[in-house]
Amino acid sequence: MGRLENKVALVTGAASNPGLGRTTAMRLAEEGASLVVTDVDLAGAEATAKDIIAAGGKAIALEQDVTDEARWAAVMQVTEETYGGLDVLVNNAGIAVLVPLEQMTLDQFNRQIDVNLTSVFLGCREAVKAMKKRGGGSIINLSSVAGLVGLQTTVAYGAAKGGVRIMSKAVAIEAAKYNIRCNSVHPGVIWTNMQAQATGTSDPSSLDASVARIPLGRAGEPMDIANSILYLASDESNYVTGTEMVVDAGMTAQ
Repeated sequence: MGRLENKVALVTGAASNPGLGRTTAMRLAEEGASLVVTDVDLAGAEATAKDIIAAGGKAIALEQDVTDEARWAAVMQVTEETYGGLDVLVNNAGIAVLVPLEQMTLDQFNRQIDVNLTSVFLGCREAVKAMKKRGGGSIINLSSVAGLVGLQTTVAYGAAKGGVRIMSKAVAIEAAKYNIRCNSVHPGVIWTNMQAQATGTSDPSSLDASVARIPLGRAGEPMDIANSILYLASDESNYVTGTEMVVDAGMTAQ
């Protein structure tokens, strides 16, 4: 307990349950952070904030379309007015539309770039402005194993997530002079609502978790990612910036 005491954290895409954003927000709050949880699903974000408060933490919920530039500025203003500043940003919000190349429409491609990549640019830009006032901070951007290696049906998703990886490195270099760190996290097969929607299944046991695909032989859970984000958000990682944390049970090691 207390690894994030006196820190303020903003987590986007924090409504879905089970989901990486919600689990991360809960985990950061457990360690003492004051949370701002955002999502296009305001009711879901409010449910996350309510659960954090019920567990003894601090949280507010805000509606946010992460592709809306003006809304990013407004969310940051509320964050600063409520808590006095920002120390941690988790750019988690994202979508996955897994479609074979020849069937993918331009609208589907552009939408994934907007939600998964452009939103990260907007979040990083606003976070750097806010964190400079605090003398530093940590930005954690959610990428994917699809941002490291080529996978079937991920032409748009992989392009966006690969962009997140390189953008994170560029932000890390540019923001280092302000004591702001920026890293990317690359989940493998994690059972979440987004995974269910992308794969068209409601049964986690139906996922291909074979040793040939996943050396540890099992799908991961949202807490596996949340704990990795916690490390990058905390001062324990104060010498870590511009790198990627791969949490994939060995998928990309082969």
